[in-house]
Amino acid sequence: MTPTSTLTVPQGLASVFSGRMSRKSRARDNDGTMADGEGYRNPTEVQMSQLVLPCHTNQRGELSIGQLLKWIDTTACLSAERHAGCPCVTASMDDIYFEHTISVGQVVNIKAKVNRAFNSSMEVGIQVTSEDLCSEKQWNVCKALATFVAHREITKVKLKQITPRTEEEKTEHSVAAERRRMRLVYADTIKDLLANCAIQDDLESRDCSSMVPAEKTRVESVELVLPPHANHQGNTFGGQIMAWMENVATIAASRLCRAHPTLKAIEMFHFRGPSQVGDRLVLKAIVNNAFKHSMEVGVCVEAYRQEAETHPRHINSAFMTFVVLDEDDQPQLLPWIRPQPGDGERRYREASARKKIRLDRKYIVSCKQTEVPLSVPWDPSNQVYLSYNNVSSLKMLVAKDNWVLSSEISQVRLYTLEDDKFLSFHLEMMVHVDAAQAFQLLSDLSQRPGWDKHYRSVELVQQVDEDDAIYHVISPALGDDTKPQDFVILASRRKPCDNGDPYVIALRSVTLPTHRETPEYRRGETLCSGFCLWREGDQLTKVSYYNQATPGYINYVTTNVAGLSSEFYTTFKACEQFLLDNWNDLAPSLQTL
Repeated sequence: MTPTSTLTVPQGLASVFSGRMSRKSRARDNDGTMADGEGYRNPTEVQMSQLVLPCHTNQRGELSIGQLLKWIDTTACLSAERHAGCPCVTASMDDIYFEHTISVGQVVNIKAKVNRAFNSSMEVGIQVTSEDLCSEKQWNVCKALATFVAHREITKVKLKQITPRTEEEKTEHSVAAERRRMRLVYADTIKDLLANCAIQDDLESRDCSSMVPAEKTRVESVELVLPPHANHQGNTFGGQIMAWMENVATIAASRLCRAHPTLKAIEMFHFRGPSQVGDRLVLKAIVNNAFKHSMEVGVCVEAYRQEAETHPRHINSAFMTFVVLDEDDQPQLLPWIRPQPGDGERRYREASARKKIRLDRKYIVSCKQTEVPLSVPWDPSNQVYLSYNNVSSLKMLVAKDNWVLSSEISQVRLYTLEDDKFLSFHLEMMVHVDAAQAFQLLSDLSQRPGWDKHYRSVELVQQVDEDDAIYHVISPALGDDTKPQDFVILASRRKPCDNGDPYVIALRSVTLPTHRETPEYRRGETLCSGFCLWREGDQLTKVSYYNQATPGYINYVTTNVAGLSSEFYTTFKACEQFLLDNWNDLAPSLQTL
């Protein structure tokens, strides 16, 4: 159970674990059905296909992003209402990155399904592709995540839970709770970044004579909400509001670049309140900052009912990133922007902070598991996304169906998983300790040397917050290597979001400038490891440990297969004894769990 590094799995290893029973096949034998099988369709799934006509396009003959947002919102809302059984309203739309434009005459295919339901809100996953009917080519356009809230006039809504069946559904269901947590702390992340980190804006060093005043890009437009813009409850469609916002943002961007800009990304839409038929919506847009090849446009929407109203309602804000493409679809250089003193300079610096967060999020969160570097530099600006990646990576590993039972000794089970370039191990046992007590004991890595011989010493480097801590771990040398290993590990812990969810303790490597690699140790790295703890009853917990393979462990597996199960068993039984010996000491502190 040592921290590990990743490596391509040797071909000979496949035969070691072949012929064993997998959990996936056992599940099929038990219920007589295959969730992944042909004919299965998620009951919340809704599909929409639209032929792009000239009335849907912009001046370049491409589908207007505003029109696409309306179709996306409609499809997602129908999916949410199919699950909720009552009207739903758009609460937010996560970041959207547009990968491909859609031309007139092509077909847009939109698929939406509910990933997870909470008390009264749902996360809906949306996938958009385009299709050329003549050539039969297809392209990925974008993916999106939307949050919808179920609404009834008389009774309070309590949504039924989603039961995921396929591996993909289990993964999305599990990670949805972590994404929800990240949405809730987003505003604080921006504030912390501005307060604690140096943002490179080089505002004072730029040549003011070649700058465009931000005020020249300001746009204000009013829209009257009519019945065609609203749903059956009289509330304005969220997609319609998003389309109006995209329109004024495009005008603001055009005033800076004096060309036709292309929308590449939309930062989270957040609806602060509803608007109804008869409302006047005032949409305001301005270029907040222009970078080398892109610009950020901020848009806000205010609603008022009567002309005499003195306090309009702020119902939405969003930030959109535009580029200007040349004939070869390459981004062109943009002029600098000169912000107004006061609020303009604040928006300018916040735009720089959001750009850094977008890059961190795309680098850490959006890329595939096999593309994430092992040790990502940690700093306060990316701690939220590193924590998210840490926990979600472990949850995705847990959700995989093709774990194979390799051995079982005294009710301790060892599973293996060969997937992509990774070999992973999973140990599982039942312990007569409450899950909250086990969570408290195992999440403190400083106690691990007491039961795990692969942890020689552990130093707490930094307590980041209540849920995240960074440790420096020293492990004994493996095999013929004379140097001990050291690791810098981010430990992220999560309590259950709903009944049936596990307690999670996720571990991954990070780099710190204060703990660089030294000649004394051989630096080890781990991409994904940790514990999941399920409450199975009163004073009964299923303890599961997951780990991806290290080069040292790969060699150990191929040369010492007979002793592998025995060593894992010995370490895991020591973990069980540690929990049994120490759970009683935690009674006062468990009140917070």
